[in-house]
Amino acid sequence: MIEMRLAEVAAVTGGTLHRATGDEPVTGVEFDSRKVGPGGLFLALPGERADGHDFAAAAVAAGASAVLAGRGVDAPAVIAPPAEDSFAGTDLGDADPDGSGAAVLTALGRLARHSVTHLPDLQVVGVTGSSGKTSTKDLIAAVLAPLGETVAPPGSFNNELGHPWTALRAGAATRHLVLELSARGPGHIARLCRTAPPRIGVVLNVGSAHVGEFGSPEAIAQAKGELVEALPTADEGGVAVLNLDDPRVAAMASRTSARVVGYGTGGAVRAADVRLGAGRASFRLLTPAGEAPVALQLVGEHHVGNALAAAAVALELGGTPEGIAVALSGAGAASRWRMEVTDRADGVTVVNDAYNANPESMAAALRALAAIGGVGDGGHRRRTWAVLGPMAELGDTAPAAHAQVADVVAELGVDRFVAVGTDLYGTEQVADREAAAALLAAQVRPGDVVLVKASRSAGLDRLAAALLDQELIRR
Repeated sequence: MIEMRLAEVAAVTGGTLHRATGDEPVTGVEFDSRKVGPGGLFLALPGERADGHDFAAAAVAAGASAVLAGRGVDAPAVIAPPAEDSFAGTDLGDADPDGSGAAVLTALGRLARHSVTHLPDLQVVGVTGSSGKTSTKDLIAAVLAPLGETVAPPGSFNNELGHPWTALRAGAATRHLVLELSARGPGHIARLCRTAPPRIGVVLNVGSAHVGEFGSPEAIAQAKGELVEALPTADEGGVAVLNLDDPRVAAMASRTSARVVGYGTGGAVRAADVRLGAGRASFRLLTPAGEAPVALQLVGEHHVGNALAAAAVALELGGTPEGIAVALSGAGAASRWRMEVTDRADGVTVVNDAYNANPESMAAALRALAAIGGVGDGGHRRRTWAVLGPMAELGDTAPAAHAQVADVVAELGVDRFVAVGTDLYGTEQVADREAAAALLAAQVRPGDVVLVKASRSAGLDRLAAALLDQELIRR
């Protein structure tokens, strides 16, 4: 962030100084009191287990300059004014009964906007979609890094805390800020765009993730399109990067005054001669500036589209087809629990894709599983396991959505299908991850490929970890 004094922070956020002179230097923000350092502004946020306000004095004692708080604390601070809307702090839920957390998050958003808009050379890229946001954000960061200092959030840090926190990591030397935008309702993405106004916006797809909250795919499309509506005009340099293979995304061209760059079949940026080897795709990257060969390290053919989106962004910011291809080919998985492929010493391959799940991402992961299992050592087909937990936030569509996934499993010929904690798939079922671990311990054998996938709330990342930490082969 730009260097400020605490009095400036108070002015920008609309807060008031508390036990402070206003001369305290602020060079960064942090919500973990154990990580705050000199010049840091500690964010006092309430949580389920602890309230950051209780750690204000300790954070300052550890070196923080001051605290951004929602109520009085025993330390130099800016006390944020009450939040004016219900969006900020919605993730805090019952942990924020007095609204102090919402006040801090609202003030944090104002601080981020002030800092970003005072970095004139900063190029802000926003990414949204029903699935693939995090992987694409990581690929965009990878192709932009050779072109200049690039900041992107760790993992899926994409909400009203992660978004401004990431934006405030950009400083005078930063050339690219890549942000992932999530939404739980209408207006959320528009608000995040006001926090860190993007010049380039990428929309990947409109699927059924969160349909239980939005009500319909059309409502999801309306929310995702808030990103392209927030972009500058074409004359001002705004660029909307749209997936032309998704009709709902392609239709967003009419909702923006930015210049539209399409990717996918028929797009300006597209792939030719796509081939799969051990689940990893290679292709020729075709662009208006030329073409170059790409061999992805990421597992799954669905990453071809993600790579095309990243290439389109890089071309807008000075990349060449050759340089982009090299960066894409060298990019590994940067965020945990997203198609993490690990080969155990005994020959079992574990695919941990347990961060989140919806019908579209399930189908993509299952196709990758089938591709990995298609040819093993010596040209033999490997036995495949789909160990799937429930998909959350699907509302009334949940039964049909799980049945749809079960149909994909059958179509691909996956050898073993195990449902963990749900009967919606209509297949072999175990009660919980402990029971799943016991089943796998008894029946997985060397050479098998095991996909573990579910919505984050199911906690199947721990099952995948157990597969890697334990020797679960049958003696």
